[in-house]
Amino acid sequence: MLLPSANLRHLRVSALSFLPAKLATITVLLLATSIALQAAPQQWSTERAANWYANQPWPVGSNFIPSTAINELEMWQADTFDLPTIDRELGWAEGLGMNSMRVFLHNLAWKQDKAGFLNRMEKFLEVADKHHIRIMLVLLDSVWDPDPQIGKQRAPKPHVHNSGWLQAPGAAILKDPSSWPTEIEPYLKEVIGHFRDDRRVLIWDLMNEPDNDNGKKASELPNKAEAAHQLLEKVWVWAREAKPTQPLTSGVWRKQDYSEGNKLSSMEHLQLENSDVITFHNYDPPDKMQITIHSLRRFNRPLICSEYMARPRGSTFAAILPILKQEKVGAYNWGFVSGKTQTIYPWDSWEKQYPDEPPLWFHDIFRPDGQPYDPKETDLIRKLAGKS
Repeated sequence: MLLPSANLRHLRVSALSFLPAKLATITVLLLATSIALQAAPQQWSTERAANWYANQPWPVGSNFIPSTAINELEMWQADTFDLPTIDRELGWAEGLGMNSMRVFLHNLAWKQDKAGFLNRMEKFLEVADKHHIRIMLVLLDSVWDPDPQIGKQRAPKPHVHNSGWLQAPGAAILKDPSSWPTEIEPYLKEVIGHFRDDRRVLIWDLMNEPDNDNGKKASELPNKAEAAHQLLEKVWVWAREAKPTQPLTSGVWRKQDYSEGNKLSSMEHLQLENSDVITFHNYDPPDKMQITIHSLRRFNRPLICSEYMARPRGSTFAAILPILKQEKVGAYNWGFVSGKTQTIYPWDSWEKQYPDEPPLWFHDIFRPDGQPYDPKETDLIRKLAGKS
């Protein structure tokens, strides 16, 4: 049926009257999309990562916890935060020429006392900066005890390697995704946000060994790897939303060879395809360290070995540290001062009894009084770190 011409004119006018509203709506949607993109930055470009690394001195240091702490909570809780020991031991690191340390945090220490926790972090970073040491901060960790508890920490089990180390978060939070927006997201955003422009923080390590099932050391969630994968996916988003100026990473650790993409696990894909700077763990002899380094070169990003050095396995300072320096790979050995973590004992001390100090230390560099376990090692570290 044909409409009268007057009605056609009316329809044209009506349609035109809606145009400004539609354009306004489209504009708002475009702006919202732009803002959303700005609010969630993406992985750094390879060029940005390369430029960042080129402007750093070769990162060399240790995984650090003061000798008076058995775990992350004992390090960071107010009653046991031992700044004099931290100051003394970081002074020994400075004496070796070390310019960085990898340090673990814990979400429960933040939850217990948010303002106090950030204040203690500030004091720690002040002391580290005094010793010309910048920090890689580890926010979450899937290794060992899945039931962390705030308060007084248990005593070490005699002669057992790292007997009191804690997962962060524990299994109770990891198995409950509905708790993550209140337990994990604000922790990450507040801590990263507070230090997002702080030059004393070198890099953020978001989650240590996310899919570590810990063997016989603990009773784990049956779907731990899957839950950790789901959490880490969200952690990348939350950490980016905090807009740190420092790079983000999560280190791969299960393989020696990462050259074949179709053989990578979903967790390894998640870590390698989101890290601004690639970190990895390797406790093997030189030939296997070289395999790992060369296989990771294909990602065209700076490399940092955030855990190495297990003397009985052939991963020693003399064998490995010169390779890492020659390859321009950052180097953080596990263990600094022999103390309550008892990492001079090997991993198998969980199953095998060691009545006395082992003749060959597994990890660590110094005795509690500051004497080196092996002066030849400390001389080599000084030489390679450029410390006269």
